[in-house]
Amino acid sequence: MTSRERVRRAFAHDIPDRVPIDYLANPDIDRRLKQHFGIPPGDDEALRQILHVDFLEIIPPYTGPQLHPPVADRKIDLWGIRTRWIEHSDGGYWDYCDFPLREAELEAVELWPMPSPDDFDYDTVRDLCRTYRHYYLMVGNPGAGDMINTAGMIRTPEQVLVDLMTDEPACLRFMDRKNEVQLKMLERTLEAARGEIDMLWLGEDLGTQRAPMISIDLFRKHIRPRHQPFVDLAKHFGIPVMIHSCGSSSWAFEDFIEMGITVVDTLQPEALNMAPGYLKRKYGDRLSFHGCISTAGVVATGTVEDTRTVVRQTLQTMMPGGGYAFSPTHMLQDNTPTENALAMYEEALKAGKYR
Repeated sequence: MTSRERVRRAFAHDIPDRVPIDYLANPDIDRRLKQHFGIPPGDDEALRQILHVDFLEIIPPYTGPQLHPPVADRKIDLWGIRTRWIEHSDGGYWDYCDFPLREAELEAVELWPMPSPDDFDYDTVRDLCRTYRHYYLMVGNPGAGDMINTAGMIRTPEQVLVDLMTDEPACLRFMDRKNEVQLKMLERTLEAARGEIDMLWLGEDLGTQRAPMISIDLFRKHIRPRHQPFVDLAKHFGIPVMIHSCGSSSWAFEDFIEMGITVVDTLQPEALNMAPGYLKRKYGDRLSFHGCISTAGVVATGTVEDTRTVVRQTLQTMMPGGGYAFSPTHMLQDNTPTENALAMYEEALKAGKYR
């Protein structure tokens, strides 16, 4: 099967030739895997082929102006979110900092520079789709439509939770302005792709390891109505929606189903009510799943055999009847031993065959 055929069949709860495979990794483990295989640092396609990856995100390049002035020792993205480099024993990472809209009121949020949907090169989309048409192609990512997480990066997570409970206009307007840009950008990307995109990927973080992050009432008041236009957009183009959510988030799955979402991503198995058996038993006939291989578990802390065992056990639980794609729960972290990452993908290919 082609990757497109394989994933479509799996997400339709039919039986493909093998479980679909996805790859998400931080820069250092990505560098080490490429070094292991003798692949040049920038050759993502070669690594995808070796790992038998089936998924690929199509991203129209940003061609607009610089929106935010540079700040020393900071990275600044299109939304004005700032990060700084933090060293740790396994290397380092870019951590969120400064939170420039932490105390901003509505007027300041209205004036905050944001990209225009016109600032992306949609002419490249069709060519990208043709070049990579052997993959299952997606638009969006965990940051598409994401509200609590992204607003927390520029306003602090604590403030955003207070804002949602108090209906703070400044925070809600930041979310709405960002969503307006992303929704239009995704629409124009799908138009440019002319039917070659297979899925829209939507995001939000709704849980901690132990509990929901917000109440179901607050989710239905502020989050669900802002996600629904993205789901409706996908429906207009005849493609399914996958939603990313970290932590304990199965409490929202019934709402996802009502909204028209058919695939759930991340699936941290150590979080409350997120164990593979529980998810498969309760939702396996109504949702498909993408993830479930914890980047905080034995892949990072165990042995090669521990890793192979967890992969086999997860596949045995999630594969029956289709409806599952193998993936790390998040980006593979830099504390992941190279040999464990290799074992993870080797075992997925070996144990993930249906016939």
